[in-house]
Amino acid sequence: MRLGVLDIGSNTVHLLLVDAYPGARPVPFASHKRPLSLVQYLDEDGAINEAGQAELLDFVHEAAQFAINHHAEDLLAFCTSAIRESANGEAVLEKVVAETGVRLTELTGEQEAGMTYYAVRRWFGWSSETILNLDMGGGSFELALGVDEFPTTAHSVPLGAGRLTREWLPEDPPSIAQVKALRNHVREVLADPVAELGEFGRPTVVTGTSKTFRSLARITGAAPSADGPYVKRVLRAESLKLWTNRLTAMNWEERAELPGVSAIRAPQLLAGAIVALEAMSALKVKSLRICPWALREGLMLRRFDHVLFDSTAPLSSSVGVGEVALGQSSAMSMSHGRNVL
Repeated sequence: MRLGVLDIGSNTVHLLLVDAYPGARPVPFASHKRPLSLVQYLDEDGAINEAGQAELLDFVHEAAQFAINHHAEDLLAFCTSAIRESANGEAVLEKVVAETGVRLTELTGEQEAGMTYYAVRRWFGWSSETILNLDMGGGSFELALGVDEFPTTAHSVPLGAGRLTREWLPEDPPSIAQVKALRNHVREVLADPVAELGEFGRPTVVTGTSKTFRSLARITGAAPSADGPYVKRVLRAESLKLWTNRLTAMNWEERAELPGVSAIRAPQLLAGAIVALEAMSALKVKSLRICPWALREGLMLRRFDHVLFDSTAPLSSSVGVGEVALGQSSAMSMSHGRNVL
C-alpha cells in the first residue's frame, strides 16, 4: 500500500509517500516539500493574508498531483498550530477544500502530542516501559508521558521555536536581556505541565522528536543524518547548556553554518535550545534519546492499524499477512483528509 501524508507545519509544508502494509514498518518512497512559514504571512489581526493563502494553495495542488503521479492509494492531510491558531484558520481550510479537493484535518495540540508519542512507542517498543517524549514545533511544544501505546497525560504549550523567536528574540543576535526574559517566560509556562508530569514518577526513557531536537543533538556531537535512522543519537543537558551559551553569541548566518542546521531554521535554533534546556532542567533529565519517528509516522501507523482491523483477514493470520494486506489495498481509492485519530 502506498500512503501519502501531507503535513502543513509552521516552517515547511511536506508530502511524504511511504510503502507499507499493516504490521510492517513504513518505507519512504518519495518526498515533496518546500519551506513555507505561514506565520510570516499573518496580518496585524493574526489572519493568514492572501499571499500566504496563495502559497499554501499552490503547494497543496502540487502535493495532490505528486501523490496521484506516484500512485498513492490513500492520503492523510493535516495541519497544526500555524493554521490552528490563525484568526482565519477555519476559512482557510474551507478554501483549501473548495479549490484543491484536499481536506486538511486540524489537529489539536493534545492530538499532536498523542500521535507523536504513539510513533515513539512503536519505535522504542514495550521494553522502554514509561516513556516521556518532548516534541518541539514552530508554534508549540508538546510533552507526553505514558506506559501504553497512547500517553497517560499530554500537554501542548505555546513554546514553539519559531513563535518564541518572533516574539522574544527578534534581533540578530539577541541581547542578553532578551535571552534572560525568554528563559523566565519558558520556566513560567512549563511550571504547571512539569508539576503534573512529576506526579507520575520518573520515566524509564526520555525522548526528543522534531527537526529542532535533531539539530541540537547534531551540533552537540550526535551522528549526522546521513548515517541513517538506526544510529543511537543522544542529546545531553550538559552539552546543550554549553551550546546554548554559544548560540546566544552567534548571529543567524553563523548558526546556519553549523552541522545539521538549515538556513530557514537557523534563526530559531537559540529559542529551541532554551526551551529544550529549560524543559530538561525542570524535569531533571540529564540526557534524552532522539527518535527519528514523530507525528507523520504516528499518523501513518495509526492508519495502517485501521486497515488491519477493518480487514476481513483473520487477526490470527501472521504468516503472509503482508501479502494479504497488499492484495486488499488495491481496492482502496485515494481519499483526501481521512481522519484516523
